[in-house]
Amino acid sequence: MNWSPNYPRRVPAQRPAGFEPRAPRWSAAYESPMTAMTSDYIAVQTENRDDPATAAFLRLVESSADEASAHAPASSELLHTTDADGTWNTVFVGYWTDPTAHARWFAQSPLGTWFRGIDPVAAAFGAWREVIEVPLERLETVYSSPTREFGLAACAGISLDPITSNGYFGAARDRMPISAIDSLDAPVEYPRRAGSTSSRGRRLRAELGLNVCAIRSGQYWKGATGEQLEDYESRLEPYLMRGMAYLASNQETTGTLSLRILRSGTGGEERPTRETSVLGYFRSLDDLESWASGHPTHHAIHQHAIEKNRQYGDDRTVTTWHEVFVLPESGIFEYVNCAPSTGVLPFARQLWALSDD
Repeated sequence: MNWSPNYPRRVPAQRPAGFEPRAPRWSAAYESPMTAMTSDYIAVQTENRDDPATAAFLRLVESSADEASAHAPASSELLHTTDADGTWNTVFVGYWTDPTAHARWFAQSPLGTWFRGIDPVAAAFGAWREVIEVPLERLETVYSSPTREFGLAACAGISLDPITSNGYFGAARDRMPISAIDSLDAPVEYPRRAGSTSSRGRRLRAELGLNVCAIRSGQYWKGATGEQLEDYESRLEPYLMRGMAYLASNQETTGTLSLRILRSGTGGEERPTRETSVLGYFRSLDDLESWASGHPTHHAIHQHAIEKNRQYGDDRTVTTWHEVFVLPESGIFEYVNCAPSTGVLPFARQLWALSDD
């Protein structure tokens, strides 16, 4: 089953009249009926990578993400990032196409049991969990190549199909089926919270409102050599980092609620994988689109991609991709003994202290 946005619209499409894309792109297609997609990010937060809590966390991941384990994720990855407070975060992300299997996994797996059982007062580390769960009409994906699956597309039962709704600003919205009948506006504002948002010694649940936009955007250049490798390292990656620095430095004006640059692996590999991704949360899809269409830092990224697609065509060895979700008014954002800037803590509409019971 290919869930398609091509049905009668009440909200006009963004595609310009007569537009034809200048480069091929692919998007996730569903080979059998699915109700929702879930990605569950669970992390341990430590002072450095060598903290014993990191090794213990990795052992839990290994026993929980194995394909033979009950209700295991359809695909999973290990990532790491250093956040604004300077703490080291080792991150597991799992993807499920069956929300019931995901719920059972978290209830029964060693990793889920560990997270629920952390005592925030006694713990010598922090931990956080962010769950993105949306029905299929609230997500869209795009990939510059069909030769390797990333994120959601790595799940069984999902293939990559060629598309033509790409290459113009607003294309991501057009690829999201719900955009045909819903403008996906943010009904509330997200001012920076006054005072400390630290969860040190506490377990906090953060609340966000309807239509918050989440994006995971990736870059993969493992096969790049010669001039393509040099181009990525000296041009494309700096363009990307300047864009992320702008968003991170202007969160209130850009609607950026959280932004993390994630690197694949645990950080201890002798030869790190040439792969990064950015996990961001925005007040709305419109805020993400406004940066993409209106700011020079994104224009530099976009124009460079067009230039290199024209130059290398099918020989391009750098793959870019993203998956975008517009969240219902629900979600799990939970922080245990974490630093103040972790995740959406600084901009959450409400913070609830959870008991240890």
